[in-house]
Amino acid sequence: MRLPFTKMQGAGNDFVVLDATRRPIELTPAQVRRLADRRFGVGADQVLQVEPGDAPGIDFRYRIYNASGDEVEHCGNGARCFLRYVHERGLTDRSVVRVATVNNVLELRLQADGQVTVDMNRPVFEAARIPFVGAGLAPRRPAEGDGFELWPIEGVELAVLSMGNPHAVQRVADVDAAPVATLGPRIETHARFPQQVNAGFVQVVSRGEVRLRVHERGAGETLACGTGACAAVVAGIRLGWLDRRVQVHTRGGTLAVEWPRDDAAVLMTGPAVTVFVGEIEL
Repeated sequence: MRLPFTKMQGAGNDFVVLDATRRPIELTPAQVRRLADRRFGVGADQVLQVEPGDAPGIDFRYRIYNASGDEVEHCGNGARCFLRYVHERGLTDRSVVRVATVNNVLELRLQADGQVTVDMNRPVFEAARIPFVGAGLAPRRPAEGDGFELWPIEGVELAVLSMGNPHAVQRVADVDAAPVATLGPRIETHARFPQQVNAGFVQVVSRGEVRLRVHERGAGETLACGTGACAAVVAGIRLGWLDRRVQVHTRGGTLAVEWPRDDAAVLMTGPAVTVFVGEIEL
């Protein structure tokens, strides 16, 4: 099969984007891994597939595959690239589109400066919905927070929540020195997380600024993680560390994250860029 693709990146988080709006594309996990392979394929953190909307009020379906070949629930940086892609390919001329993922509906907005804002929906804290198993652990509730819990796992304290996919966030003094490569995989695959988890390491610079690294489930450390940025900011707000609008500096660029109030959706704004287009024989 000869497959056209577009390579894109959002703050260094890179993607292979496929157009399945005109004909279906059914890839095996092995084919996804080949596409994502940086030596034998195109190379990407995730593979994104654009499909026609299948319900009223839904413009497109948005499918996301990790480099491991597994389909996953959400990718915020990918969502920004998704919107730029459908505009550049002439699949829509709307500045606001609604897309359905495997478990959610996202609203994507193209700004006048070319950046994209993603309505990331409300964070989820219920353990069963994350999912997270906390039975038998004794969490700590910092006095400066609103009662949000920090859970002792692997010798560190983790804030656990979902942004459509599961996240475990820890605060570190220096993100450059954080043991992302060693501790990240242990947290990712810990038995407390039945569907595994994205492991975030956040350094608080000020109440409106953080530095972040994320070991992503099924992908390893990436240059940026949109849902990870949102999870870190939400956790920081609930724990009393951060204000409602935060600049998140990742190794690939800066994302703006806002959580206006506790019952509101999280908004994330950042860049989305086409790198090149091509074809590959699978």
